[in-house]
Amino acid sequence: MSKLPMDVITDIFSRLPLKPLVRFKALSKPCCSLIDDPDFIHDHLGRSLNTRSNFNILLKGLHLYSVEFDSLDNAVPLDYPLSSGAGTEAFGSCNGILAFRLTDKNLALFNPSTRQFRRLPVSEIDPPPGESCKSGYIFYGFGQDVKTNDYKVVRMAKFNKTDDEEDESYFFDYEVKVYSLKNDSWRKITKLPSYLRFMFQFFYHLLHRRGYGVLAGGVLHWVMPPRMELGMRNMIVGFDLGTEEFIEVPQPDCADKNYLLDVGVLEGRLCAVCNYDQAKIDVWVMKEYGVKESWTPLLSVQRTRAITTLAFLKPLAYSKDLDKVLMEINSQKFVWYDLEKKKMRGVKIGGSPGTFGAEVYIGSLVQIDDPKRVQIEKRKEQEKLKNKSCKKRDDFLSKGFKLVL
Repeated sequence: MSKLPMDVITDIFSRLPLKPLVRFKALSKPCCSLIDDPDFIHDHLGRSLNTRSNFNILLKGLHLYSVEFDSLDNAVPLDYPLSSGAGTEAFGSCNGILAFRLTDKNLALFNPSTRQFRRLPVSEIDPPPGESCKSGYIFYGFGQDVKTNDYKVVRMAKFNKTDDEEDESYFFDYEVKVYSLKNDSWRKITKLPSYLRFMFQFFYHLLHRRGYGVLAGGVLHWVMPPRMELGMRNMIVGFDLGTEEFIEVPQPDCADKNYLLDVGVLEGRLCAVCNYDQAKIDVWVMKEYGVKESWTPLLSVQRTRAITTLAFLKPLAYSKDLDKVLMEINSQKFVWYDLEKKKMRGVKIGGSPGTFGAEVYIGSLVQIDDPKRVQIEKRKEQEKLKNKSCKKRDDFLSKGFKLVL
């Protein structure tokens, strides 16, 4: 292998699946250096995205499960450092990194392929000064700021002014904080739009994990459902991970304005899911991010004998031939939708929970811990051990030989 040119070895390695690559790191220092190289990691991820390789489906129920996208046969319990008990939620994924929530103060990032795990520092939720209130529902989101290559977690905490969770007041104060992986710290966002106070609706956001942001175009998205009594219709609320500012995202011109809106993502493009009284659902794709005119209808489904109600639909991924779309329906079923024949076909996955939320994540070598920071931390730890060892030696000499140091 040492006789092969390095560019040939790099090309061969870039075509390999993740599991052998992780094992090959133990072959030699040159192999380890190549596989850990940021350029190689970037190229391998790009190849996986272009060829639709190393895709997985994450099933979120009482426990977490993983399903290989190519086979869609069996759900395997996801082994992760916080898996000792039930209740861990995965609220986002980006480039192979999953964002976990065990409690509001216990958040973490995890790469299932490399087993790298990082617990986020605790950041308290601080109520508005002078207000008698407590934190209520919390929105989460996770994604990458492409310009700075920084991974960020967004936390939006709603405050209740009473003990009643279903308080009918429309005006909720919020606290928004952003965690930066590069800085390993939280920052409070002070510039909040006025419409954020109308964001939360109890039943809408608690159902189908709608409080977790959908990542597309470097922006996290949530839906603010309609409030007809106030003359407010559906709104797509975005948070730009680059500027760290809220934006309002234009919606498609649906035929019927009376619909319930959800958002999804396909191939990195934002999707709008328009639900008409649980009888019919239209899915639109935004071809050019932020451009209203680029919204394009993708598919339309109606109730069938097998699916008597359409309470919820989430597009997950295209097939490798781009002729089908895998979808989650009613948090209970998977179906392939044939874009040419306009028909649905059910998919049964063994070992999957009865009800679940589904999300696509890609296997990758992306590192959660910056190698330079790891080296610095190791060096500091070595210096501490060295100083501790020197102190023990000096203490021994002082006591044993009665030296005056």
